[in-house]
Amino acid sequence: ASEITKEFFSRIRENEKEIGAFISLCEERAKEKAAHVDAKRARGEPLGKLAGVPIGVKDNIHVLGLNTTCASRMLENYQAPFHATVIENIEAEDGIILGKLNMDEFAMGSTTRYSAFHPTHNPWDLSRVPGGSSGGSAAAIA
Repeated sequence: ASEITKEFFSRIRENEKEIGAFISLCEERAKEKAAHVDAKRARGEPLGKLAGVPIGVKDNIHVLGLNTTCASRMLENYQAPFHATVIENIEAEDGIILGKLNMDEFAMGSTTRYSAFHPTHNPWDLSRVPGGSSGGSAAAIA
């Protein structure tokens, strides 16, 4: 899990400036979770169904301790006070959360050009959009 997590962050750093898929990253948190998964594997403990799988989370979903901005400056300092149910499930199954993904502000758009922070570009053709409102998610996967 640690190796794949490290590789994903390396790829994100390499491409993020021109693609803009992420609003925020939680690299240290992800590395800690990956090390925990590796330790469970080494001890022969049962692993979750998502063990070591890197996951980006759309920025309108609460992850405890991370900002949830909905791609709006109005919420840029709002820190999630709890995990959304989907995040509880990902955590319980040993998934590795990499960060929060860009989107159209308040999910109101179809291009991801309307994020208050930066637009997201299609990784296959930077002159095109990846769609929206989940353009950050689409670009991160591509």
